[in-house]
Amino acid sequence: MEDSDGTKRVAGQVKWFDPVKGFGFVVADTGGPDILLHANVLRNFGQGSIADGAIIDISVQETARGVQAVEVHTIAPPKIELEFEESDSIGLAVVDDHDVELEPARVKWFDKTKGFGFANVFGNNEDIFVHVEVLRKSGLADLQPGEAICLKVVDGQRGRMASSVTSWDSVLKS
Repeated sequence: MEDSDGTKRVAGQVKWFDPVKGFGFVVADTGGPDILLHANVLRNFGQGSIADGAIIDISVQETARGVQAVEVHTIAPPKIELEFEESDSIGLAVVDDHDVELEPARVKWFDKTKGFGFANVFGNNEDIFVHVEVLRKSGLADLQPGEAICLKVVDGQRGRMASSVTSWDSVLKS
């Protein structure tokens, strides 16, 4: 159904997104051509990246160059399960974070190639370990130094670690 401004609301799944290139594509649940998702549209939602396979609800518009996302309404993490050995090796197999509150934090550094990085909760210099699988589980693909985020921080096998990562803006919207 098309809105009065010429946009249409579409649910789909992220095919891929490259924050370095500044764009990616979404596949609509109803089929059809791939939908361009530009980094600016994602940033307007409050995120700098999105995980491949994430479930997304967007408004799209037909342009001369094809279908493009113009607004992100919701993002849900991809439906992935960690392998037991991998989740156990980073200490996630036994983590229950349902009662853990989100804490505001800033990314110190994150290296997607290495698969991990660190963040600091505001007002505390202690490093919090952030694993790439936690990002994927949270619906994110990458973090940039200085980026404001929210974390659920738990005691892992090797110290303090993030069990969940949420964009700063998405917390403010809820």
